[in-house]
Amino acid sequence: MAANQGIEEGLDFIPKFDKQGLIPAIAQDARTGQILMVAFMNHEALEKTIQSGYATYYSRSRGKLWKKGEQSGHLQRVEQILVDCDQDCLVLEVTVDAGQCHVGYQSCFYRALKQNTDNKLEFVAEKVYNPKETYKK
Repeated sequence: MAANQGIEEGLDFIPKFDKQGLIPAIAQDARTGQILMVAFMNHEALEKTIQSGYATYYSRSRGKLWKKGEQSGHLQRVEQILVDCDQDCLVLEVTVDAGQCHVGYQSCFYRALKQNTDNKLEFVAEKVYNPKETYKK
């Protein structure tokens, strides 16, 4: 089996991390299919996620691992990890109990490009929790 064919059609999990040692991970609500957020994982974050069953990511801005929900309590229980054909992007199908965006929405994708404009956004969702109350813990 050719190298690419092994990655594309084989059954070995060989995630391809970028030059910074990261791989994008899309969190998707396992029940509704809604895209909740996009983050990055390094090898350690991926291993912790696999071992614990709860999503752990790598924060590029803080330069460290973070377990989703460690401050808010809004954990992501991983039901399944999907890998794309090139094994350079992951989808985590997760079960969640509350909003996932740090500004109070269920999803980080709560705005959309307004139709017939090229630079205006509109809200497409409502807040599901008050982040000021959640993050004062």
